[in-house]
Amino acid sequence: MTPVQRKDHLDTLAITLLVVCCAFWGYQQILIKFASREIPPLWQASIRMWGATALLWLWCQYRGVPLFKRDGTLKGGLLVGLLFAGEFVFIYLGLTHTSASRLTVFLYTSPFWVALLLPRFVKSEQLRRIQWIGLCLAFAAVAVAFSEAFLHGSIPVDPHAPPLRGSLPPEGAGLAWGGPAPVPGQWIGDTMGLAAGMLWGLTTLAIRTTKIATAAAEKSLFYQLGVTAAVTPLLSLALGETWSFDYSAMAWGSVFLQTAVGAFASYLTWMWMLRHYPATQMSTFTFLTPLFALVFGVVLLGEPLTLQLVLALLGVAAGIVLVSRKG
Repeated sequence: MTPVQRKDHLDTLAITLLVVCCAFWGYQQILIKFASREIPPLWQASIRMWGATALLWLWCQYRGVPLFKRDGTLKGGLLVGLLFAGEFVFIYLGLTHTSASRLTVFLYTSPFWVALLLPRFVKSEQLRRIQWIGLCLAFAAVAVAFSEAFLHGSIPVDPHAPPLRGSLPPEGAGLAWGGPAPVPGQWIGDTMGLAAGMLWGLTTLAIRTTKIATAAAEKSLFYQLGVTAAVTPLLSLALGETWSFDYSAMAWGSVFLQTAVGAFASYLTWMWMLRHYPATQMSTFTFLTPLFALVFGVVLLGEPLTLQLVLALLGVAAGIVLVSRKG
């Protein structure tokens, strides 16, 4: 295999792709909300993962990318797949104990795990002091965007209820807002949100430090989609979701976009970028995803434009500028 030409900074192409991906992942929350009126969220995620796995297999057949060739990536690939799937489990179980606003803040500790751990294995991923300031600023901005609901607390979310707003990592799924009432055991959900963020960060770490780093982006994604496609139906059954394929054309259209653009095209783009650009710098851009979700809520759902959202957008933008600065 031709050695991968890695860059030590994010160029214009990388920044453009990251913004486009994060914008779609934010918009995807609107799609998930719409489809969840008919399709239970984990069953919806299962369909999405099955479809994306099939599309990826067809893509690899067309491009001549070997998926089942013995190349020493099996252990690393299964590890990445299990971490990716485990993130899903903690997100959905966490939502039964805490609010989406609180879980979102804990979930987006992921870039810190990447920034803290990855440089121990890959020296080129080390962040400078100014970049650490940018990372902390971007995280603080996300916390500001969700501060009101976070500080006042809210009821845990029923995984079967239609999601209203939310934010998730590149693997995508819907979060919902609960009502304003603190509940016992909320710390359990908060801990699960933190665990989900850690697993997201560890997924990136495993992709960069195991044998899977030498595999094609398609094969790396195939492990993640395949394992998650096997896990999410089991979790769906465990939560008592009702399975069906009798849904409206609009619901299926939403799932199609989530599958073809979200789980297939955007995730494949992300995997390709992890092979060519610094993961620590890339991770900072994911702070845009929950804010894009809120922006689309304002534009498409008529939700209020708050001062917190404006300040958060400015804060994340400033943080990204600092992290993306060349040395």
